[in-house]
Amino acid sequence: MSERSERVIGDEALRGAPTWTPNPTELSDLELLLAGAYAPLGGFLGRDDLRSVAATSRLVDGRPWPLQVKLEVPAGMLDGIEVADAPPLVLTDAEGAPVARLDVAEVWPTREGWCGVAGPVTRYGDGGRAPFDRLRVPTDHVRAQLTAQRVLGYFADRPLHRPQLAQLNHAARQLNAQLVVLVPVGAPGPDGLTSESLVRCVLAARDRMNEPVIVAIPLASRGNEVTDALIRARVAAAYGATHLLGTATTMSGGGPRVLIPRELVYDSRDGQWRDRDEVPERFERIALTDEEIAGLLDDGLPLPEWHTPPAVARELSKARPPRRQRGVVLFFTGFSGSGKSTVARGVADALLETGERSLTVLDGDVVRRELSAGLGFSKADRDLNIRRIGWVAAETARHGGMAICCPIAPYASARANARAMATAAGADFVLVHVATPIEVCEQRDRKGLYARARAGQITGMTGIDDPYEVPTDAELVLDTSEGTIDDAVDTVLVFLGEEGWINPRS
Repeated sequence: MSERSERVIGDEALRGAPTWTPNPTELSDLELLLAGAYAPLGGFLGRDDLRSVAATSRLVDGRPWPLQVKLEVPAGMLDGIEVADAPPLVLTDAEGAPVARLDVAEVWPTREGWCGVAGPVTRYGDGGRAPFDRLRVPTDHVRAQLTAQRVLGYFADRPLHRPQLAQLNHAARQLNAQLVVLVPVGAPGPDGLTSESLVRCVLAARDRMNEPVIVAIPLASRGNEVTDALIRARVAAAYGATHLLGTATTMSGGGPRVLIPRELVYDSRDGQWRDRDEVPERFERIALTDEEIAGLLDDGLPLPEWHTPPAVARELSKARPPRRQRGVVLFFTGFSGSGKSTVARGVADALLETGERSLTVLDGDVVRRELSAGLGFSKADRDLNIRRIGWVAAETARHGGMAICCPIAPYASARANARAMATAAGADFVLVHVATPIEVCEQRDRKGLYARARAGQITGMTGIDDPYEVPTDAELVLDTSEGTIDDAVDTVLVFLGEEGWINPRS
């Protein structure tokens, strides 16, 4: 043990130590490190280990490891501090509550203004708490509950319907294994299902399994199928799994043995789920697809009991109420003068007359005055303005309201961020591109902005000296140069009615 690791640093010293709030991915890694789920790692990796993992999927000492577990902090935070004398770094959650201490073992420059920090982490403080905290338990607590020689791990990243339950129970019986169900809570689940709703759905199916150990883990996808599969296997092994019920793309990477589940169908003769080749075609019912389940929930129709246990169906119907009761963000984007604000106001007026939706209108000019006063028109300021709009809209929709937004929103990344915030809030997002040609917008020029931009009196004018990234993911496209504003309003209302967010237009 090194001299540094033997030093005892009291709470008083930690209260004066530098603090840093990692980004969401780093916080997820921190929680998994503290839980022991990233064994054999005990902290954030150093430069040599990161290079080795990137090149060979192994640590410098040769042990296999699939993921770069790294932490970055602003370079100025540790300027002039020798590593040997560096105080611990206190890592906090998003609210600023301490979660852990990091004993700095290595610091190196990464990109402009940032540096990497490596070192072991230790639980410190009372931060990092979250819903279902009782299920976010360390690996040693889970292992203490395991009594069977074989342990079947399963990642429940979607609700457990009867087909999945049948597969799980069959595999556990065949292995004579204890069951550990790992629920990823690092990001929203399929179709925008919140992490909390996913956990409730899994708990609702608890009595359909044989005494499962259920664990919530803040593990989020890295966007790489191979890396995701390998790290899941390592995490499952850390929680004691000897076998892992997976899919055709699941890989063990030296972890638990992977079992591929059987394809099951419902046998209408006796209500059992069996191998497809064991059931005559006239008696078989195929499991519902995710799209079919979502469609039934969107329409407010019950999920069939032959497919979904009633307790799970109740949780899903709470998490995904019918569209007419669900929050939705209606987001208009287009050039200045395209007519987006006028159309948005027409839609809002029509819905206020019927009283069928609770509305919040976030007009670009009003937001600039009331919410984003002081922001300019640089890309950073534009993105921040859209982020503020997206946050308010998502909070409105979280509670079942409809938020109607009509900023220019020229950048695809900012629009995607607004969509992601709505989805994370359990709401829907409808992007309406008001694709009126810029020539028409410039002819209208009710605010005189285009004329001033052409004269060089203002800069950063979208369509003149600042780009507009045309949406490729719009649910609806309008052109107010073709037809009247009333026609455009009717098009939006008909679309919302046909898709179920409002009553169908007569």
